[in-house]
Amino acid sequence: MTAERFRAFVNSPMGPKTTHFWGPVSNIGLLASAVADIQKTPDLISGNMTVALFGYSCSFMRFAWMVRPRNYMLLACHTCNASLQFYQLSRWAKHHG
Repeated sequence: MTAERFRAFVNSPMGPKTTHFWGPVSNIGLLASAVADIQKTPDLISGNMTVALFGYSCSFMRFAWMVRPRNYMLLACHTCNASLQFYQLSRWAKHHG
């Protein structure tokens, strides 16, 4: 990547000087946590927290789609997190149901 292209990325509306960049980067921690929780037993899963995280990710998927410019990185992050939380919720429901 040339210096001019890098400078254009840094100063773009989706670059690291904006929340469009740092929002998804900070949400990667949610993904890492959800992936790590797959290894745990279902009796350690909190149903209430999993539902809250699923709802949070679904609402922010809509936000990422509606905001201008569209934030595809945030959309991808929350789509993955919603999928993982739904999987965790299904594990919790099988264990308690």
